[in-house]
Amino acid sequence: MGITSGLVLYAVIWWMTLMCIAPLRLKTQADVGKVTPGTQAGSLEVHNLKPKLWITTGIATVLFAIAATIILSGWITIEDLDWWGRMGSTAEG
Repeated sequence: MGITSGLVLYAVIWWMTLMCIAPLRLKTQADVGKVTPGTQAGSLEVHNLKPKLWITTGIATVLFAIAATIILSGWITIEDLDWWGRMGSTAEG
């Protein structure tokens, strides 16, 4: 795994983790009880974004370390995931 593919893998893991963490512990305007006129009652009032970004970074770093270890060690290779035999086959004439 090169540097670029490592960065891309980390970015994908980070964004996927953020999409899982972001909806947790949200408080809407309706939950708080003060809906601003002209806005939807489901609009966010308290989002706690900064702690969620730190939590996301921590979880993503751990998941990336696990994935990078598996990839770099060769425990699982692309041939292991080739269930239909496409990688090792050659064109038959």
